[in-house]
Order: sequence, then structure tokens, then C-alpha cells
Amino acid sequence: MRGREAGRVRPRAPALFLSFTLLALQGFGGVLAVVQRELVERKRWLTPEEFIEDWAVAQILPGPNVVNLAMMLGARWFGLGGALSAMAGLLALPLVLVLALATLHARHASDPALAGALRGMAAVSSGLILWRTRLHLLWLLGAGALLGALGFV
Repeated sequence: MRGREAGRVRPRAPALFLSFTLLALQGFGGVLAVVQRELVERKRWLTPEEFIEDWAVAQILPGPNVVNLAMMLGARWFGLGGALSAMAGLLALPLVLVLALATLHARHASDPALAGALRGMAAVSSGLILWRTRLHLLWLLGAGALLGALGFV
């Protein structure tokens, strides 16, 4: 390992791409804890303070927070090429997987078994969303009723 400064290790260019590729495959939606563990604790590319500061900046920039963070870190260590490499690592494999699934769907969409399975998954997903929304609405109504009964509303 080279470039240690105050508990921090400078990544090598291929490691930057591979690490962000693996991070992309580990989470869907919110990967903050995974990213922090990987970049701060395992790789030691950032100190905890640097991570918090960089994450705060990534949140106020437009776009996905993890993509912003990846580009900031890549640019810090390797300039524009590093920013593009980190972003490519984060987006390339998920893009390939989505395109492969879309190709499979286009090829087999007329299969009755697949169509039935997808309809079933859509129904279950809709039911889960409605159930979750219903519980959330009941919670809000209950909390509102309680606050109203106590004279706060």
C-alpha cells in the first residue's frame, strides 16, 4: 500500500473501478452504510471526517449521492479519468444486467408462464405498497387523533 497520510491510503486506479463496481452490486437504493464501511473502515481511502464532509457535499449536488461521491473521490485522486472510472465502475455492471434482463424479457414476453409470473409479481408488489401505505396512513391518522384529543391540534 502506498501513499499513507494520516491513516488514509491512496487507491490504485484499477482498485477504484473494481471497488465501485462491487459497491454497485451490494445495494439497491440506499447503500450509505456499505459505502462508509468499504471506503473508511476496509479500504481506509478516507478518514471518518473526510467521509462525512464528502457525503454532505455529495448530498447537495444534483444526482444520486453515491455517484456524486464516486466522481468526487475519483477526481481527487486521478483527475477527470478517475472520476469517469469511478462512475463507470458504479454504473456499468448494473446497466449490463438491466439490458440483459430487458433482452430476455423481449425474447420471452409472449411465453404464458413468464407473463403469468410477472403479473403475479406485479400484484404482490402492488399489494405490499398498498399495505405499507395503509399502515402509514393509519399511523398518521391515529397520531393526529391522539394529538387532537390531547388538545394539540
